[in-house]
Amino acid sequence: MRRTKGMAEAGLGLDMPPAPPVPSAAEGHRARMRGKLISAGPDALLDHELLEMQLFLALPRRDTKPIAHALLARFGSFGNAIAASPQELRQVEGLGEAGIAALKTVQAAALRLMRQEVLDRPVLGNWDRLIGYLNAVMAREKTEQFRVLFLDNRNRLLADEAQARGTVNHTPVYPREVVRRALELQASALVLVHNHPSGDPAASRADISMTAEVKAAADALGIALHDHLIIGNGRHLSFRREGLL
Repeated sequence: MRRTKGMAEAGLGLDMPPAPPVPSAAEGHRARMRGKLISAGPDALLDHELLEMQLFLALPRRDTKPIAHALLARFGSFGNAIAASPQELRQVEGLGEAGIAALKTVQAAALRLMRQEVLDRPVLGNWDRLIGYLNAVMAREKTEQFRVLFLDNRNRLLADEAQARGTVNHTPVYPREVVRRALELQASALVLVHNHPSGDPAASRADISMTAEVKAAADALGIALHDHLIIGNGRHLSFRREGLL
C-alpha cells in the first residue's frame, strides 16, 4: 500500500521519527550534574552531589539525592561513606547491593590510583604519597590491620600485603612469617605498617617489642627494616623518626 503525504503528516507513516521522550525532573537534574562535573571539574561538586553521581548508574530508577544525604548523615563525610563496610552500608535505606558495589568500586579505584603513585618509585623518597596511600587504606579501619611493604634493593615497592587482622587494639604478628615472605619475594628491605582504630598513633609496649623481634629476625638474614609506621586518624607515627628503631 502506498503512503500519502497526508498519512505521514498524520503520524501514520513508518518513516517519521518518534517524538523524543520528555525528560523527567530527575533526568534533568542528572544532566545538569553531569554538565557541572565536565565543565567545572570535580571540585565544583559538593560531597552529596558526588555521591549522587556515583549512584546514578547503579540506581537508574531511584532518586539518589536522599540516599546521598543519608550516607553523609550516617558516616559524616564522603571519604567515610565510600570506606564504610558493606555491612554498615546495608543499613542505609534504598542503597541496596548495586549502590554498595558502586561506592566500593569508587573506593577501589581511588586506592589503586594512589597505589600506582607509589609503585616504581623509591618509597623512601616518596614519603608523602606513601603516607597518603596508607591513610586511605587503613585510617578508617575499625579493627587493627598489620601490613608489610616489601622493597627491592632500590627501595621500590615489590609488594604491599596485609599480613594479619586483629581486634580493635591487637593484631597477632609472627616475625618468622614476615621474614619468610620477604625471602619468597627476594625483598631487600621492609616497612611495617599497622593502624590504631582509636585514632591515637602512639606506640604501645607491645608495638615496640614486636618491632624489635621483626628487626632481629630480618637482621639475621640481611634484610633491612627501614621503619614501622602506625596510622591513626589523620596522624601517623614513625618509629625511625621517634628513635624507636
